[in-house]
Amino acid sequence: MPSRQTKPSVIDLFSGVGGISLGAARAGFEVVGAVDFNQRVMEAHKRNFPNTKHLTADLSGYTGEKLLSELSVTKPDGIVGGPPCQGFSSMGHRNVADHRNSLFGHYFRLISEIKPRFFMAENVSGILDPNYKPIVDAALEQVERDYHLIRGIEVCASDFGAPTSRRRVLFVGCLKDESDPADEAALKKSDASEVRVAEALTGLPDIWAKWQSEDQGWRKVSEYPDTDFGRRLFDAVPKGVGCAESLKRLADSREVSGCLGTVHSPEVRQRYAKLKPGGKDSVSKSVRLKLDGFCPTLRAGTGPELGSYQAVRPIHPNSPRVITPREAARLQGFPDWFRFDATKWHSFRMIGNSVSPILAERLLKNIILTTFGHEQK
Repeated sequence: MPSRQTKPSVIDLFSGVGGISLGAARAGFEVVGAVDFNQRVMEAHKRNFPNTKHLTADLSGYTGEKLLSELSVTKPDGIVGGPPCQGFSSMGHRNVADHRNSLFGHYFRLISEIKPRFFMAENVSGILDPNYKPIVDAALEQVERDYHLIRGIEVCASDFGAPTSRRRVLFVGCLKDESDPADEAALKKSDASEVRVAEALTGLPDIWAKWQSEDQGWRKVSEYPDTDFGRRLFDAVPKGVGCAESLKRLADSREVSGCLGTVHSPEVRQRYAKLKPGGKDSVSKSVRLKLDGFCPTLRAGTGPELGSYQAVRPIHPNSPRVITPREAARLQGFPDWFRFDATKWHSFRMIGNSVSPILAERLLKNIILTTFGHEQK
């Protein structure tokens, strides 16, 4: 058992750009390892977590021993992550035979082999569909002997202080030999204030469509809301976390990346301008954000294997255009110093595939209190 002077460690499997990693670091964990199959995603994760050991790999071919060896880390206190969810998503084809569904089982196999003190897996709400019950049951059978389990509870990010209504399903386990049974009510406990779209987008610049290059996407922000959400857009940087360039430019000149424009035709801009808040455009199917509402679930679009289709993006509440990557990051709960990709397409995929770090942080703080018996500093 780690002492109170030692940060508990976690490995983030299927880490994506690092929504759970950031939540874990802010909750008081040391993110010692991160694994994802996508090389470009791993490059972005490395920029934001330079002290973490990274591995680009298909985990279906790894044993627990091999995983720890290739990461050059010792047994972690926890394993977190989000096995691929596209096969389960209600926005997809809901294909039970989707090969990505098998990775859910491999995640729990690795847990059974490594036996960390706790784990937290997240997925889309669609995984609770009865069609997927055999897949879920087979995965959990690998760990139910050794762990107190919380099976498939649904949480909404807006209940934990994120400005998005995105829902996720959690599977949590605490090692029986070292903890009491997991407490669902304690896990879901939150006293966070609600954060709406208006607060989330405060201070970001007006966008010109011609801002298309990475250099053009660096723009100044003005005031931050004097709220917990607003202050944490700028600070709350865990030791050893953050892209050095992004941190410096934000501190020195209040510049943030990802303020990239989108060129719309005059006809599209006219349609968007006429659309009321909360309304859906009849052609693009984009929804116009409401200043006093929450952002709906941001979608990632499809990967190269399925045609690289761009996701439908929300329309800005005050301007006749879709949102920028930085606006999407704010709405997902990422701070302004978090760096994504040089391109809009990859940035939106990274953000759309991520867990809100605000949600992850509050959940993992609750796990620390439950599993470790004290709040981590």
